[in-house]
Order: sequence, then structure tokens, then C-alpha cells
Amino acid sequence: MQIYGLQKMTLLDYPGRIACTVFLNGCDMRCPFCHNSELAEGKAQPVMSAEELLSFLRKRQGMLDGVAVTGGEPLLREETLELLRSIRELGYPVKLDTNGTHPERLRRAAEEGLIQYCAMDLKNRPARYAQTVGLREFPLGPVRESAAFLMGGSIDYEFRTTVVKEFHDEESFREMGEWIHGARRYALQKFTDRETVPFEGLHAPSGEEMQAWAEIMRPHADEVLIRG
Repeated sequence: MQIYGLQKMTLLDYPGRIACTVFLNGCDMRCPFCHNSELAEGKAQPVMSAEELLSFLRKRQGMLDGVAVTGGEPLLREETLELLRSIRELGYPVKLDTNGTHPERLRRAAEEGLIQYCAMDLKNRPARYAQTVGLREFPLGPVRESAAFLMGGSIDYEFRTTVVKEFHDEESFREMGEWIHGARRYALQKFTDRETVPFEGLHAPSGEEMQAWAEIMRPHADEVLIRG
């Protein structure tokens, strides 16, 4: 298995831990605001093999206390589960980022103890989901299944939304709040434009909008965070 990026140390990607972040290639969404579009489209070049990553992690034992695995969509491939097993065998807790499109692999990863924390993207309210993920049609069934599984409490988790002015409004958060009512944790992440974003002309909401939309979500989750 190939690794397509490695941030050797981060205090942000795995809440409460000093971690590294591992980037995997490929995604089944085409979000217009994606920061990792080369990964999502499968155009990125690998930076190391899985064996080289594990060698790095062996050398960092005692320095790092977590590994965040992101993409792209990490659960796009079955072999990711084997990578997670290898990381866990080294004693590292694992945080997984996912868009929720592969609930069966998510369930197996959690039930086998391969992940200890999951951050799942909640892109938008159902009526705007396909538009937000850059597809003509998008079946919500797998995403709903993944969300329901996480809310069942098997592992620690958060839902998160990258908030873009052109895609989100008050109704987005009212419907998403109802969707995940009773969730443990929810984060609004303000969109930041970068050269890697595939579409131009997208904007971040104002701070006042972020605060207002967070207030809409507060009755629906134990903890609501604003990032960015």
C-alpha cells in the first residue's frame, strides 16, 4: 500500500494528542471546496510505502501518542484496514477521517479496535447533499448508516461540516441538527480558500454566521465547536 502524504507532527488533527497525519489517495466525492483535490481525484504521487510509514512510527514511539488517517477517503479500499491493524500493533491510538460512504468497513474498523476516534463529515442537509459533494446524484443510505453506527456509541466520534457560504444556510443546520440529534460532538469548520481548492469563487461565511449556525446545532449535540 502506498502513502500519499505525511505530516510528521500535529496538535490539531487528533484532539488531545500529539499525532502525525497520514494521507491516503482517492475519494468517491468531488466536493468543490476540497483542500486535497489531488488526493481526491487520484492524481497525487505517493511519498512512501506502508512499510516506510511503519518504520517511521517505530522510531517515533514515545514521541507521538496518536495517528490520524485521512484522505481522500481512507475507507475507499479494503487494504486500509490492514494498514490500521499494523499501526495499532505498534500501540498507537488511531483517529480516522471519513465521509461515511463505507459503513461496513467503518463498523469493522471500530469493532476490531482498529480506530479509537472517528471524525465523519456531514456535508449538508439531504436536499443539497449531491450538489455539495459535486455529484449529480448521491445515495444517502450509506452516510445515514455510518452516522447511526457512530451515534450508537461504539467509539468516540465527532460529526463535522466544512461551512461554505455558497452551499450552507440556516436551513442546512436546522435539518442537519435534526438528523444527528443526540450526537456526542459536532464541529463547524470555516472554509479557507487555497490553491488546491478545485473551484474558484467560493467564500467563507462571516464569524457572525458561524456563531448563529452553531447556536442552531447546540440543542442537538452534547458539544458544538467552531474551527477556523
